[in-house]
Amino acid sequence: MGRLVSTEGLTEDQQEILKLVRQFVEKEIIPVATELEHKDEYPTEIVEGLKELGIFGLMIPEEFGGLGESLLTYALVVEEIARGWMSVSGVINTHFIVAYLLMHHGTDEQKQKYLPKMATGEVRGAFSMSEPSLGSDVSAISTKATQTDDGGYEITGQKMWLTNGGSSTLVAVLVKTDEGAESVYKNMTTFLVEKEPGFGETAQGVTVPGKIDKMGYKGIDTTEMIFEKHKISADQILGGAPGQGFYQMMDGVEVGRVNVGARAVGIANRAFELGIAYAQQRETFGKPIAQHQAILFRLAEMATKVETAHALVVKAARLKDAGKRNDVEAGMAKYVASEYCNEVVQDSFRIHGGYGYSKEYEIERLYREAAFMLIGEGTSDIQKMIIGRALLKDYKI
Repeated sequence: MGRLVSTEGLTEDQQEILKLVRQFVEKEIIPVATELEHKDEYPTEIVEGLKELGIFGLMIPEEFGGLGESLLTYALVVEEIARGWMSVSGVINTHFIVAYLLMHHGTDEQKQKYLPKMATGEVRGAFSMSEPSLGSDVSAISTKATQTDDGGYEITGQKMWLTNGGSSTLVAVLVKTDEGAESVYKNMTTFLVEKEPGFGETAQGVTVPGKIDKMGYKGIDTTEMIFEKHKISADQILGGAPGQGFYQMMDGVEVGRVNVGARAVGIANRAFELGIAYAQQRETFGKPIAQHQAILFRLAEMATKVETAHALVVKAARLKDAGKRNDVEAGMAKYVASEYCNEVVQDSFRIHGGYGYSKEYEIERLYREAAFMLIGEGTSDIQKMIIGRALLKDYKI
């Protein structure tokens, strides 16, 4: 293990968890990742292994059967897993965001009902904000929950880009409700929708059509979800009260942005490892290409970008762990990590030359995966808007 992405001040427990995860990645993920990714095959055995390691309950409190670890631990675990195969980190990310929403916003009954089974992976989570026509404009959601005479609700609409949409059994869904508030943001509610795993009609009024075919981020199921008068009781409202959905989801998204930043660091770190190894093996003009100044400079820049992104992710995670708002720091971490990830992967791709274009080489997969980091959990432009607006408040004259 090289000197990059080391983290100061970790406990013995944190170090042991990361050691176990790294060993699992080296043995169980890296050797099969490219083959499974090219087949777009769900990593069932890998997921079962993560369950055995306790990763699905990493941050769930011990009282609910989890390991009770911090967001920092989770982010560092994600870095390790994404270094092996980014898609696998997606399996646990959306699951964890739902668990996080329950831990911080759920009622006692909701926590007792779901968290113990989420800790073991028996209940698998997904969350849904996006729709086909709204992109990053969450306020424009049209999926609606209408209250019925018996006090329950009916949900109708179409959601988009659900990671784990097929394999999940519990989906946190943001919908529009009519709370009579002047602000559109106070007319949104998060519902906890139960469903069966798989595709087709997975619950009454809930249809998951199938996997969306993507250029990268393969293996896991990214789907649509269609609601046609799905009947759901009021006690499935996250937190028990309507109108809080937007603020709940934004809290979860801050955590998600730390996750995506960590994923980007993992991809970039792996690209650097591949690039520096290949540069010492490939020879031109009588010497390894690593000894040519152009390649040497490129390697130095790649390593510095990996370290910078890692430091920002660690800072954002530690702020959240301290109970402080980290919207700016999470935005910075996600923005820098995703942009640097793309640059590092492209540089590694160039170091590989023509072989980087071959599907036999791992860098080809990383090249396609890195592109997703630019748009997942909000585009770079969205992050810059969040950062810029906050800075204007902090530095107001």
